[in-house]
Amino acid sequence: MTYLSAEQILGANDLVYEDVEVPEWGGTVRVREMPGTERDKFEAQFIGKDGASVRMEGLDGFRARLAAATIVDEHGKQVFRSAAEAKRLGEKSATALQRVCDVAMRLSKMSEDDVKELAGN
Repeated sequence: MTYLSAEQILGANDLVYEDVEVPEWGGTVRVREMPGTERDKFEAQFIGKDGASVRMEGLDGFRARLAAATIVDEHGKQVFRSAAEAKRLGEKSATALQRVCDVAMRLSKMSEDDVKELAGN
C-alpha cells in the first residue's frame, strides 16, 4: 500500500463546484463546497464566547450567510465578500436562497443535524 504525502494531499484539487440555475435571479450561480477552515469560520459565527452556547443571534441570516460563503465566480473566488453584502443577499427570495443553500449544504456535507446542533436544539 502506498500512502499519500503531505505534498500530494495539499496539491490535490479537491473542492467540488456545482452550477445552480436560479430563475428568481435570472441566471446561474456557481456554488462551491466550503473548505475546512471556511466551514469552521462559518460555524464559529453561531457559537458563543464560551465555546459551547449558541450566540444570541442564533441562526439569524443563516441562509444569506451560507449562500454568500459559497457562491463563487468562474475562478472560485467568493462573489459576496462583506457582511453588508451578505445582509443584502438575505433580502432576496427565500426560495432562491434555499435552492443555493441546499446545494451548498450537500456539497459541504452539512446536514440538518449540524444546523440543529448550531442552533442548540
